[in-house]
Amino acid sequence: MLRHWTILAGIGGLLAAPLAHAGTVFTPPSGCTLNMTVQMRSCQVANYYTCADDPAGDQWISFADGEGEYFLSHIDSETRWVESVNLFAGEIEYLDMAASEDHASFSTLLDAGRDEYDFVTRTNTGTVQRFIGHDELTGESTMIDGFPLEYCRFEMRVEDAAGNFLANREGMQLISRKMRVFFGATESYENSYGDRSSNIDTPVRFAFPGDAGFAAATPEYDCDMMLTDLSPLLDHPSKEVVR
Repeated sequence: MLRHWTILAGIGGLLAAPLAHAGTVFTPPSGCTLNMTVQMRSCQVANYYTCADDPAGDQWISFADGEGEYFLSHIDSETRWVESVNLFAGEIEYLDMAASEDHASFSTLLDAGRDEYDFVTRTNTGTVQRFIGHDELTGESTMIDGFPLEYCRFEMRVEDAAGNFLANREGMQLISRKMRVFFGATESYENSYGDRSSNIDTPVRFAFPGDAGFAAATPEYDCDMMLTDLSPLLDHPSKEVVR
């Protein structure tokens, strides 16, 4: 469950914050090792890294657009949203383990073909959100840049702490069994105000250590079509945002 954003929620902070400058090479934090770089549609690049101090199976993903790095996602071995950081708004979102009734499970998705979840996140600004939904493998697979992937359909409802409807998200994603991660594909979104949007975030090219393009910090695809001061992923994954 990549979904590392709650679309439109961070627009105010994004517009108010100074834009980061795009670099040419991504360098992970000290004690961390970069494992994969993914160039995606919609003028985005993601760098996946692991850190020695984290539990086994944890991963970090850094997302950048044409203006630079804007979002960090921390997932565990089951692709749960452990933590995410909106670098423009300064908002940090954490998984509330105790309040979550049904944690997302990548293992269940692989074993049963479907995984239902019902979990809660909290931010450093006091925002509480509940995510209720499911991921379901379609049985179809594809190959992108020599990398085997499987299609996964998802639906998600987002509520506030009082149970009020905030947003619906649905669409298709891609999973890697080997890497135990979700990648974006297509998503539609509608919030309680009636705002609607759609994204195409399909990966285009994968780079591993020694490959050309590994550690790239600048996106390469669709950038001439994007308004780079408004990232299509405004805050947390797809489940990024996050998962």
